[in-house]
Amino acid sequence: MALENTTIQKKLIDTFGMSVSEFHEQHGMLVFEVSANALHSVVQFLKEDNEMNFNFLTDVCGVHYPDFPHDRQIAVVYHMHNWIDNVRIRIKTYLDIKHPTVDSVTDLFKSANWQERETYDFYGINFKNHPQLKRILNMDQMESFPLRKEFPMEDAGRTDKDDRFFGRTVHNS
Repeated sequence: MALENTTIQKKLIDTFGMSVSEFHEQHGMLVFEVSANALHSVVQFLKEDNEMNFNFLTDVCGVHYPDFPHDRQIAVVYHMHNWIDNVRIRIKTYLDIKHPTVDSVTDLFKSANWQERETYDFYGINFKNHPQLKRILNMDQMESFPLRKEFPMEDAGRTDKDDRFFGRTVHNS
């Protein structure tokens, strides 16, 4: 019998109660939220439970929601895949922008090592117990996190961005 989204949801609620919430389907994929303090336990359960079998961590990434309240402005998104039943899920955990910290899952999935480092590098999310949490693509001296939406997309005072030089038409009203 194939693993159904309703089965996953029920088992998670029965096991973790209010630590899991906001269940919905998006393009046939079960999507839900997990409180940051339960994230590691939920991922471990999904991986190790004989019925769940989410044996592959597809992706870990960050998202910045600047218009959300400060305690939900940063999210870490996990995609997991059960190869046996070919079922995918998306997990989101929201963090406070002032202290974006969540447990690392590198002890469960070795592939999380570089994914968490990249997420730290671009969003400033701290992964507790990560074996080597440091920048992976940007310079170590960099003090900002480039994928946060805190900065304008480009400097309005730049003179090398004249539309005439790029074949763009300037329309005057």
